[in-house]
Amino acid sequence: MSLQQQATVAPTGAALYARFALAGAICCGVTHGALTPVDVVKTRIQLEPTVYSKGMAASFRQVVKAEGAGVLLTGFGPTFAGYFLQGAFKFGGYEFWRKTFVDAIGQEAAVNNRTAIYLVSAGIAEFFADVALCPLEATRIRLVSQPTFATGLVSGFSRILKEEGVIRGFYSGFGPILFKQIPYTMAKFVVFERASEAILDSVGPKENLSSGTLTSINLGSGLISGVAAAIISQPADTLLSKINKASGTGSVMSRLVGLAGQLGVRGLFLGLGPRIVMVGTLTAFQFAIYGDIKKALGATGGVEIRKA
Repeated sequence: MSLQQQATVAPTGAALYARFALAGAICCGVTHGALTPVDVVKTRIQLEPTVYSKGMAASFRQVVKAEGAGVLLTGFGPTFAGYFLQGAFKFGGYEFWRKTFVDAIGQEAAVNNRTAIYLVSAGIAEFFADVALCPLEATRIRLVSQPTFATGLVSGFSRILKEEGVIRGFYSGFGPILFKQIPYTMAKFVVFERASEAILDSVGPKENLSSGTLTSINLGSGLISGVAAAIISQPADTLLSKINKASGTGSVMSRLVGLAGQLGVRGLFLGLGPRIVMVGTLTAFQFAIYGDIKKALGATGGVEIRKA
């Protein structure tokens, strides 16, 4: 086989899933990193609602006036690194588990049960993604909530590890991350798949559409899925910010229950508006970037289980 022929052969097996993982890592790292300023303000609203009580725009101005514009990039390092890793496990894992279930039950049964396959595949992939994400997310929240805690990713990570250890320092928020990220990711993928399927049913088969049209479909479907996922996962996102703000006593579960009782329903949905903006935007761009990078890498061999 010539080099030119080798270059045009579609990747399979580990090579294919490595490309899925790389595309997922890039789309998540770039989008979450770009929205660091929004996340900084959202986290401040959640942690200090009495101080930042006048909405997203006013809170932006308040933060910049009090601490300077540079503070809006607080936590950029752990945000990019954490979501780069998480994106690799999430998107690569989702593609892997989806194919695994299709192979296990057959194409016809998979089509008839595709929603369940989307949900379970996303949930399993997200669990492993969160194992990678949690230490870096704990570091990010500590840097945002306590600006004097450390100067950046390495120093913050090292201080938490030294003072609190692995479990309490990095994984005290693992429960809330799972409660937030697994429902979020399940909703994100299933709503995206069903929304894009509905759009494709109305405009025609993918094979007949231009690259620009496909990117637009990914953007629109991603926006819809992001809004749904943000609402579903908002209470756990608030708890995650609170539990990582400072070290505490008692088990993680008892701390979560106590925090939920203190906050109430209204308190658990603090910061929902800005989070819908952030998550809706980043999810839309994630799916658009993911689709385009997969195409650029030649990773077009993923399994499809939409109805014909």
